[in-house]
Amino acid sequence: MRERLREIPAVDEILRHERVVGLLEQMPRPLAVDAIRLVLDGLRQRIRQGEEVETSLPVVAEEAARAIVQRGRRSLRRAINATGVLLNTGLGRAVLAPQAVEAVCEVAGSHSVLEVEIETGRRGSRLAPVERLLRALTGAPAAAVVNNNAAAVLLALNTLAAGREVIISRGQLVEIGGQFRMPDVIHASGCRMVEVGTTNKTHLYDYEKAITPETALLLHVHPSNYRIVGFAEQVPLPDLVALGHQRGILVVSDLGSGSFFDVSRAGLSPEPTVPRIVATGVDLVTFSGDKLLGGPQAGLLLGGEEVIRRITRNPLMRALRCDKLTLAALEATLRLYLEEKTALQEVPILRALTRSLEEIEALAQQVAREAARPGLEVSVVATTCEVGGGSLPAEELPSFAVRVEVAGCSPEEVARSLRGGDPAIFGRIARDAFLLDMRAVSDQEADEVASALSRLTRPPDAECREVGTQESPS
Repeated sequence: MRERLREIPAVDEILRHERVVGLLEQMPRPLAVDAIRLVLDGLRQRIRQGEEVETSLPVVAEEAARAIVQRGRRSLRRAINATGVLLNTGLGRAVLAPQAVEAVCEVAGSHSVLEVEIETGRRGSRLAPVERLLRALTGAPAAAVVNNNAAAVLLALNTLAAGREVIISRGQLVEIGGQFRMPDVIHASGCRMVEVGTTNKTHLYDYEKAITPETALLLHVHPSNYRIVGFAEQVPLPDLVALGHQRGILVVSDLGSGSFFDVSRAGLSPEPTVPRIVATGVDLVTFSGDKLLGGPQAGLLLGGEEVIRRITRNPLMRALRCDKLTLAALEATLRLYLEEKTALQEVPILRALTRSLEEIEALAQQVAREAARPGLEVSVVATTCEVGGGSLPAEELPSFAVRVEVAGCSPEEVARSLRGGDPAIFGRIARDAFLLDMRAVSDQEADEVASALSRLTRPPDAECREVGTQESPS
């Protein structure tokens, strides 16, 4: 083993190799050295584990060159989502509408009137433009925005119930992505959580019996990322609102993935829209901006004027507020919703949800035709996809996918190779095959997918080499 380890080329040898020298002109030398050291460390580890490893200078230099190219790329770069999960959290959830992208670029590259009133020249509110749009679109008396929905819930509870009791159904103690749990958010806000009912059934009288003089609010959490079926029941929000008003207790609804569009029109199970929730008379509703709304990551709060006033005066508001880029994207997205027809055409998640099967199949067939090469077998198969992003659990939409097989390559190797490209292309492995679901893929992206697939071909007797070097889920 020691002899094999001594055969590994030194860093300086690799830096002088012709395959690497040219790359040093394109990126800082310290990054290149770091990439080479990682490659060499990997070789040493594989040798110690008893693997047969090629250690000749040309082979190691080639592997180092690929690592240097990968290290030279921006970590956060474009990706094409063909996974069949429309709101893929790992891939950034919602894609912004072109109008929102333009708005972000405009304010990012110059100064902006973020907190200045044009008429008076005095300092104004950064939230005023977005608040006006949210009031018009939902009928809510007032609105505020923070950096995500978990922050919105935390801020609301801390403002309205710190040091007091918050009553919540056991069936609504959800865990959202990244192991963030509703009980943890409640405790972090400084409130005392009171659980009522059971996992599958909670009745109105459960809330009534739990109310004490220390009760500050009733918290209703929409199960946007899970579903309990069978012998199950939760108290409808209008009934909870009526109880809260009767007892003089605030009612807060965490809608999770809020939508202004009735998703049942896309063939999915009915979900409450934000305007419908506001119309129940609930004191406050919170929801995400980067899920079904199709905007940037944000947490939106809609409620009565006094409730919103108290929230925006909380010192935490400054810690959780949005920057100018988020507000620009959100305002541009909300403007699209002023005309539903425009929103359906321009907001990518709405376009993906309402896309016809004929259009999706035609796009898949186009990719298959353009990518066809010797050694590459592509076909179009019917499949299903899901909304994702903590939205509409157990709901599926019909779709079409491009099935990809490369001579001499496993589905895992195909997935790894496409992930390593630019843009990174993500699909999924199902039934021992690599699939690229086309429902969320735009026409322009379809051309890029076809081009990337055509480059996957290898001579039948050649090793199926990896284009990328960085591991990530397929």
